[in-house]
Amino acid sequence: MSPDHPPGLDLDRLRGLLDRERPGLVTGPLSGRLIEGGRSNLTYAVSDGTARWVVRRPPLGHVLATAHDMKREHRVISALHPTDVPVPRPVLLCEDEDVLGSPFYVMEFVEGTPYRTAEQLAPLGPERTRAAVLNLVDTLVGLHAVDPAEAGLGDFGRPDGFLDRQLRRWAKQLDASRNRDLAGIDELHATLGRELPGSPSPTVVHGDYRLDNVLIGGENDEIRAVLDWEMSTLGDPLTDLGLLVMYSSPLGMPDSPVSTTAQAPGHPAPAELIERYAARSGRDVSAVAWYTAFAWFKLAVILEGIHYRYTLGQTVGRGFDRIGDLVPVFIEHGLTTLQEG
Repeated sequence: MSPDHPPGLDLDRLRGLLDRERPGLVTGPLSGRLIEGGRSNLTYAVSDGTARWVVRRPPLGHVLATAHDMKREHRVISALHPTDVPVPRPVLLCEDEDVLGSPFYVMEFVEGTPYRTAEQLAPLGPERTRAAVLNLVDTLVGLHAVDPAEAGLGDFGRPDGFLDRQLRRWAKQLDASRNRDLAGIDELHATLGRELPGSPSPTVVHGDYRLDNVLIGGENDEIRAVLDWEMSTLGDPLTDLGLLVMYSSPLGMPDSPVSTTAQAPGHPAPAELIERYAARSGRDVSAVAWYTAFAWFKLAVILEGIHYRYTLGQTVGRGFDRIGDLVPVFIEHGLTTLQEG
């Protein structure tokens, strides 16, 4: 398919749907392109030559149904849009698979930069980099301060037994994609289960919170939008903190297709991020090592699922050929984090 007609995006059918459901929204022929960087759900930028929107849909081929729930993702951004949490304005949810082959939703296009690597952050300089990452922590504190019931998300999840259920869910996801031996991953899962901490009061959790899932822009490098809500639910807020700490830790793997921003000049150390979150949220973070190890485990499972889809020829974009090599690295980091406490 041409760059303006990427796989998984039928622009004629999309235009027909938008004309029926949002008359007058589109004023010219649509073009679209895949937004690179995502390794799970597919994200496209769509334009009629005047305005721009974003389309989100599940990956092509092998998926676990609960891991790519477009209705859920659309619901949470719709609920959070009136709050202080920066999210794109939702436009439309489509559950009719005849349009694009799967459920999808459309939201506004927000200008901003998702900083994925230390190299991308470097031109900002140490002071701006430091401020951007600390803003990331503050935005997370703001998300966790939202009252789920007041936002219409009181039934968005089942917080009781959240961590135990999460461990079982990701073990099930691993089994759905398991087609090779992965040394240490069963040990990591078992140790996490034995050392399960008690959870604080539940909040809306993002589930994949990191610097390249937000858009940064403007004169003050503010966070303009938090993206990629596919894993959001009601649960233990410290799972988001653990993930942020994980993504702020060096991988020790040059030229990795999944990288952290930890080595950018000015990037705050994980300990400072933990301290800032604790001070601004008032939560006890003494068990943060468990949550960070859980993040390493969760990402190892996600990456293994992506590697599995790559082996089946069901991925779109570049860099998938190296994903499989990352999984043992994430497993080892998880085990080390638990051992070091």
